[in-house]
Amino acid sequence: MEQKTFYKIRFNDCDSFRHLNNSEFINYMLNAREDHLKEFHHIDMTDLYAKGSGWMVNRHEIVYLDSANYNEQVCIKSDLIKLGNDSLFVEMIMWNTEETQIKAILHTKFIHFNLKTGKRDTHPEWFIELAKPMERKELQGLSINERINQLAKQSV
Repeated sequence: MEQKTFYKIRFNDCDSFRHLNNSEFINYMLNAREDHLKEFHHIDMTDLYAKGSGWMVNRHEIVYLDSANYNEQVCIKSDLIKLGNDSLFVEMIMWNTEETQIKAILHTKFIHFNLKTGKRDTHPEWFIELAKPMERKELQGLSINERINQLAKQSV
């Protein structure tokens, strides 16, 4: 199932050149991922927190390819690439609305924490059952640059 949503670039997220600030790319994409989980998978982060599971960013790798400008409509897609024992590896891509130009691609590793103990922990079985069908195994093992090349070939 394709997970994508459209967002309008807001004035307060831009620099004086009317370009989306670099750090705001990450915010837009993380917000989109949360929206995708709720809209396409009926997963609400509040419910996961109530069950004692939370995730923290371990690392981001982002490549900026084109500017996103004030008042522009962009398309953001996201996918779970890999479900680990105690981690998630997620891809988020910001496109123009026609999906012909990648604006940025973000690969993020999230670490699972048990909110009751406050410590890193393996994913509970209920979460593995929930997340496993979302995993995009065909994207595993690709570096971010290899993924950009793959997407460039597809959008031609």
